[in-house]
Amino acid sequence: MRSIEQAAGRPGAGWDVLASDGSVVRIRPLREDDEPALDAMNERVSDRSIYLRFFGISRSLAGQFSHHLATDHDGHVALVAEYGDQLVGVASYEPLRAGEAEMAFLLEDSVHGRGIGTLLLEQLAATARENGIQRLRADTLVENAPMLRVFAGSGFEQVRKLDSGVIELVLDTAYRPSTLERMADRERAAGDRSLHRLFSPRAVAVIGAGRTPGGIGHEVLLNVVKGNFTGSVYAVNPHADRIADVPSYPSVVEVPGVVDLAVIALPAEQVRDVLTDCAAKGVGGAVVLTAGFSELGAAGRQLQREILETARRHSIRLIGPNCLGLVNTDPAISLNATFAEVSPMPGALAIAAQSGAVGIAVLDQAARTGLGISEFVSLGNKVDVSGNDLLLHWWGDLRTAVIGLYLESFGNPRKFGGLARLVGRTKPILVVKGGRSAGGRRAGASHTAAAATPETAVDALFAQSGVLRMDTVEELVETARVLAVRPLPRGRRLAVVGNAGGAGVLAADAAGRLGLELPELSETVQRELAAIGAVGSGNPVDLGAAASPTSLAQALKIIVDSGEVDTALVCYAATRAGRVERIYDAVAGAAVQADVPIVVNCIGSTHAAPEIALADGRRLAVFPFPESAVRALAHAVRYAEWRSRPQGVVPDLPRVDATAARAVVRWFLERNPEGGWLEPLHTGQLLQCAGVPAIPVLSASSRSEAIAAAESAGYPVALKTDAPGVLHKTDIGGVRVGLVNSAQLGTAYAEVTAATGDPRVVVQAMAPSGTELVIGVVRDRLFGPLLMAGSGGILTDILADRQWRGLPLTDLDATDMLHSLRCAPLLAGYRGAQAADEEAVLDVIHRIAWLAELVPELAELDINPLIAGPSGAFAVDVRMRLTPTNPEPDWYARRMRAGGA
Repeated sequence: MRSIEQAAGRPGAGWDVLASDGSVVRIRPLREDDEPALDAMNERVSDRSIYLRFFGISRSLAGQFSHHLATDHDGHVALVAEYGDQLVGVASYEPLRAGEAEMAFLLEDSVHGRGIGTLLLEQLAATARENGIQRLRADTLVENAPMLRVFAGSGFEQVRKLDSGVIELVLDTAYRPSTLERMADRERAAGDRSLHRLFSPRAVAVIGAGRTPGGIGHEVLLNVVKGNFTGSVYAVNPHADRIADVPSYPSVVEVPGVVDLAVIALPAEQVRDVLTDCAAKGVGGAVVLTAGFSELGAAGRQLQREILETARRHSIRLIGPNCLGLVNTDPAISLNATFAEVSPMPGALAIAAQSGAVGIAVLDQAARTGLGISEFVSLGNKVDVSGNDLLLHWWGDLRTAVIGLYLESFGNPRKFGGLARLVGRTKPILVVKGGRSAGGRRAGASHTAAAATPETAVDALFAQSGVLRMDTVEELVETARVLAVRPLPRGRRLAVVGNAGGAGVLAADAAGRLGLELPELSETVQRELAAIGAVGSGNPVDLGAAASPTSLAQALKIIVDSGEVDTALVCYAATRAGRVERIYDAVAGAAVQADVPIVVNCIGSTHAAPEIALADGRRLAVFPFPESAVRALAHAVRYAEWRSRPQGVVPDLPRVDATAARAVVRWFLERNPEGGWLEPLHTGQLLQCAGVPAIPVLSASSRSEAIAAAESAGYPVALKTDAPGVLHKTDIGGVRVGLVNSAQLGTAYAEVTAATGDPRVVVQAMAPSGTELVIGVVRDRLFGPLLMAGSGGILTDILADRQWRGLPLTDLDATDMLHSLRCAPLLAGYRGAQAADEEAVLDVIHRIAWLAELVPELAELDINPLIAGPSGAFAVDVRMRLTPTNPEPDWYARRMRAGGA
C-alpha cells in the first residue's frame, strides 16, 4: 500500500498502513490543530486505560499532556493514528539524553487488538532512529498486559526491569533481523486480509452494467457470469430489473445480502458518490474500470484524490482506476471481472499490468502457449493497490509459482526492492519495465549525476533484488513457462540434442551470447550416444534426420543421467518419418525422472501442442525457435544463481563518527539553507567521519600560500583550482601534477589562476601510483541514494565503464559491482602488474554507502579519482553537494543493514 502523499501528491499527510484486521489506518505526525481531537479521544478512553497510561485516573493530566504534545516545541516527537474519521491513538517520545528518549502510547479502547499500537511503535522507532535516538525507554505497569504484548511482539531488542509493580522497557531502535521478519509477516498477513474480498468475494456487484452488449459494464457482467463465478452476481442499474439474466438494483445499497466486491463502470465524476454507497453497504473491495482521472491532468488528479480518500476512510481496497479488471482462476472462486475477450485457464503465473492493453497481450500470449494464470490484476493508475501489495499477496499464494509484472512507474521503489529480495527467495519475479528513454537523463554537474538515468536506477534495483528484467511481454511469458516447472538449473552447462543440426547450431550460438556453456561430453557419454546413432561427437548432439522417438528418448536419458549438464534443450524438426506426438511421448518419458530442466524446440509442425504433459502433472514448454528457448533457459539460470548465492550482509564499519558527520551537515545547511557544494575543508571532514583514506587538501589564495602549503604537504605535489563552480578542472587547464619544487609550483600557480581568473587553489601531495577509479553517489527522488563505481580519471566519460547499485549495500553487492567493471583485470594485476588492494577499495565503497545512508542531504558525491594501489585506496579529488531534505522512514530500505535479506 502506498502512502497518501505518494498517491495524492500531498507531502506530510503521513503513512497509510494496514491494521491486523486489514483495515486502513493513517499514521502521521501530530499537528497543532489536533489538540481538540486528542481531547475528544481522551474523553472516549476508559478510566482503566487512563490509569494504565498515567498511573492514575486523571483526565486533567491527560488533557495537559495532549496540550503539551500539540503546542510545545521542545524536541519531542508525536505520531497519531487515524481510523476512519477519528483520531484513535497517539505515540510520542521525549528526549532524555544523547541517543535516548522516553516513549509513551495511548490507544482508544475500541481499536485494541487491531495491531495499531504495534504500527505506532514501528513508525515511532523508525522516526527516532532517523533523529539519532538509539534507545527508547518506557515505564509500564505490570498489569498493562495489552501494551506489554505490543512490546513483546514487536521484535525490537528490549530489556526489562521489574520494580514495585513497574516494568521499565528499553528498546533498541535498530532493525534486527527478527524485527524485520516480524514486520514483514505482520504486513503480509494484514495485506492478505485486506485483499481477501477483492480476490475471493462471496458476492460481486457490477455498478454501471448497461443493458446493451458492447458497453464495458455489460461485458464485465457477462464475463463474471460466463466465467462460472461461484458466488452471487448482481447488476446495479436504475433502469433495469434484469441484465444478462442477472438481477439488477437501482443502487448497491439496495442489493440484498452481502456484497464484497464492487466493479464500477460509471463516469469518473460519479465514482466518489458510488464509493460512499459502497461504504454504507459494507463493500470491502472495489475495481474502478473508469478512465478520466490523473491521466487527464489537474482536474482528474483531484477526482482521484477524492476517491482514494473516500476508499481509505472506509477501508475499501481499490484497484484502478482506468483499468481492465481482475481475474482469479481458482476453481473455488472462478472470477473473471474484466472486459477482455481472453478467458485465462488456471495455472501458476500471477500477472499484474499497469496497462490494460499490455495486460490483454500477456493473457493472450499465455493462452497461445498453454500457460495458465493463477491471478491477473490490471493496476491502471494504481491509486491504492500496487505492485508491492501484490508481491506480498502472491508471496503466500500456494497456486502462484511465478510472478510477472508490467510496470511503467514505481510508487515506492525501495520498498519494492526489499520485498523482491524476500519474495524472490521462493518465487521468481519477472518484470517488463515500460518507459525506457534516454530523454530521462538527469542534469547534473558531477560525473555521477551526469551518468545517472532512470534506467540506471531501475537496473540497479533489479540487480540487487533478484528481479529478472524482460524486454518484451513475449519474453516474460516464455521465461515464466520454464520457471513454472521445477527443477531449477544447477549451473550454466547446456546440452542440445535432436535431429535438427541447423537448429542445434543456432541454439549453441544463442547460448554463447547469453553466457551459457555447451560442455564437451565425456568419452563414455560420447560412446553411448554413438551406439544409438549420434552423428559426430560434439555438443550439440545430432541424432540425424531419421532419428526415432526411441533413440531420442535414449539419448536424452544418457545426457541428463550423466551429471555433466545442468539443463537440456531438445531441437526436433518434424518430418513424415516421425510423428510429433510420438516424439512428445518420448521426451515425456525421459523427462519425468530427470533432475535437470528440459525444454523443447519443435520445428515444422503447425499443429504441435505448445507444451508436453508429464505423468507427474508438470508441463514442459515447447518453443517454435531455438533462440527463444535458450533465452528462457538463460533467464532461469540467472535466477537460480541469484537464489542460491549467500544473501550478504552490510558490514559493520569501525572508525566512523555519525555524530560528527551530522554536525558538519547541520553547520553547512544552517549557513546555506538552499544547500550547495561543500568547500574542501568540510568535504575532508565528512570523509574523515566516514573513515575514507584521503590525500590531505591544503587551501591557498596566493602564490606564497601555495608554496607554503606545498612545503607542508611535501613535494612532489599537485595544484588544482578551487574556483567556485568549477567541477571538471582538467577541462579548463585547472590542474598541474608532479610539481617537485617551488619554482615549478610558482609557474603552475600563475598558469592555473590565469586560466580560471580566480586566485583560489588547493595543494595536495601526489598520490601513490595505481588504477584510477571513480566512486560516486547521486540521490534519486524515488529510488533514494544510488552508488556508482567505475573507471576514473580522464577515462570516466570516455569508457563509460561503470556499475550502479542502490542502498543498503551488502558485501556481495559491492564485490559484484567491482568485479563487473571492465577495468577489473587492472585491479587484479593485469599482465604482471602488481595487484591493487581490492579489500581497501571495497572498504571505501562501503564507507561511502554508509555516508549516503547517514546523510540524506547528500545529493551528489564524486571521488574522482580514487587511486587503488597495492598499499591501499586513496581519495584524491572529492566533491560533495548537500541539499535540505526530510526523508520518510522506510524499514524495507534497512533490511540489509540489519543483516536481513
